[in-house]
Amino acid sequence: MDLLQLRYFQTVARYEHISRAAEELRVAQPSLSRTIARLEDELGCPLFDRHGRRIRLNAYGVMFLRHVDRALSELDDGRRALGDARETGLGRVGVASETLLTITHLLGSFRASYPRADVRLHQSDAAEMERQLRAGEVDFCVASQQLAGARLDAVELLREEVLLAVPLGHRLDGRERVTIRDIADEPFVSTRPGNWQRSLLDRLFAAEGLTPVLSCEGDEPGATQDMISAGLGIGLIPAMSRRLGTQTLVPVAWVHMDAPDCFRTLSLVWSRDAYLSEAALRFREFTTSRPFMTHRLPDPRRGRP
Repeated sequence: MDLLQLRYFQTVARYEHISRAAEELRVAQPSLSRTIARLEDELGCPLFDRHGRRIRLNAYGVMFLRHVDRALSELDDGRRALGDARETGLGRVGVASETLLTITHLLGSFRASYPRADVRLHQSDAAEMERQLRAGEVDFCVASQQLAGARLDAVELLREEVLLAVPLGHRLDGRERVTIRDIADEPFVSTRPGNWQRSLLDRLFAAEGLTPVLSCEGDEPGATQDMISAGLGIGLIPAMSRRLGTQTLVPVAWVHMDAPDCFRTLSLVWSRDAYLSEAALRFREFTTSRPFMTHRLPDPRRGRP
């Protein structure tokens, strides 16, 4: 049994499909099949149930995969630790967020305070965040939804009201607050399923037995306000956007939602078993040591924050 066999098995187990695993691993399908067969011979039991050309991880495979994942994760952490030790800087920290605009000020302030840290940023939805944490591709996720998965730790960074944004001159411009039924027939600008903005919209409407009318679905929550301002519909926007002064650049009218649980919670999430570089440890302390909205880019005339 060698590491190559274990990594091949891990990939086949993830896909439960020899051809797709072979494509990712860039090896010939027959060679991959023989490697898995040799591993099963060494272990003395099958790891997959085979039905024609389809394979499914069986009970033995599920049991073995837990140990393989843990072993390979430890080896990868060891490699990262050695890499960090060789570097003159603080190492690397990987961060995923559903929208890059949410953490722009945070990352800018962190980089100004720790210029030797190698910061890598990813834009991901909730499902992709969960996968990235499991695979060790990122150290932290700044998530607006609860992430599924065992042995994840989280710290709440911000809990804020979510407002309804409407184009200037819209029939709701000037209203203090509205209910879901007041806007049941209005076209909405939102994100695709899986993003917090869409999940909240669907949940609020479902509570009233309704389904929202969608005029536009996108991948970038931060672009929603631009499309609303252009008159493409109305939409849900976190209060952070209003506080950050986006009104001057992207004018919209703000209305409070008379609906329960119309808020967003931002959390910093990480795997408690994962290796964290010095840069990652400092990022966690930096992010959680003061209120989220106080993170700002430094004023060059006044030094660092």
